[in-house]
Amino acid sequence: MERPTYHILVCAGFRASGELKGKCNKKGASDLIPYIEGEILDRGMDALLTSTGCLKQCDSGPVMVVYPQGNWYGNVESEEDVDEILDAMEDDGIAERLLIP
Repeated sequence: MERPTYHILVCAGFRASGELKGKCNKKGASDLIPYIEGEILDRGMDALLTSTGCLKQCDSGPVMVVYPQGNWYGNVESEEDVDEILDAMEDDGIAERLLIP
């Protein structure tokens, strides 16, 4: 497999023990993962999606990070928020409203 154009990380709040905790998990980040994967496929995006352990940005959870741009997005709580980020990615832009400063 060739390296994808984008790597999207979604904080799922896993702790070292494997236990699901944290704001990202409590606010439904894990429930958005299948939606994000479906949108990546439907849009034909060259992107790899990875759920992660805690990204230490709990005050901004749920958190989604897009590489190689290095954009950190916070309060990604709905499918509409995900769409805003993916739309921006497709336009080579940034979803300013959700960007973590």
